[in-house]
Amino acid sequence: MSSRVGARDGVRPQRGLTPSRDVSHRSSRAGAASADPSTSLGMTAAVAALLFVLHAAPASAQDTTFAGVQIRGRAAMGVDQYTSTHRFDALPDGGRIELQRDSADSAGVATIRAHIRAIAKAFESGDFSTPAFVHMRMVPGTDVMTAKRALISYEPRDLPRGAELRIRTTDPEAIAAIHRFMAFQRSDHHAGGQAPESAGHHQH
Repeated sequence: MSSRVGARDGVRPQRGLTPSRDVSHRSSRAGAASADPSTSLGMTAAVAALLFVLHAAPASAQDTTFAGVQIRGRAAMGVDQYTSTHRFDALPDGGRIELQRDSADSAGVATIRAHIRAIAKAFESGDFSTPAFVHMRMVPGTDVMTAKRALISYEPRDLPRGAELRIRTTDPEAIAAIHRFMAFQRSDHHAGGQAPESAGHHQH
């Protein structure tokens, strides 16, 4: 009776397999696939790769930014930034910029000394276009340093493998601006130097 009804309704019964057994069979196959160790390992590897990309992307962008600073720094200062050492000190009465070659290089030393003298004159006049070019932005602190340029002195001095620029003022707002300038430079150049909290213990 059921076969005839099925045929009359257009439903053709499957031989040797009832619908319930078919569902059970498909479920068992799906369960086997989900329990397959190779599938589990593949998913783990995919998640690990995604996490690596997410963590590596910011570092890669940071490396690209630093490389740009190094390239523009060489163009502005005339010496290879990777074979020179920068230092930016925040001092009680201002700060100090130091740039020296890492090894004996008379031509490079002369270039650095000329650069330090040039930026001393530029900074005295409120011109901070060189650091703005190197960092591709207005460097923090330079707005106040420009406005208070009459209250700030810039003194270049030769060092064995380069030169330094000593920056002095007695104006508290100008000192704070110079410290912001130094902090930004330390960060963007990946350079050493004194932070303001230790500035009271060291002074040239």
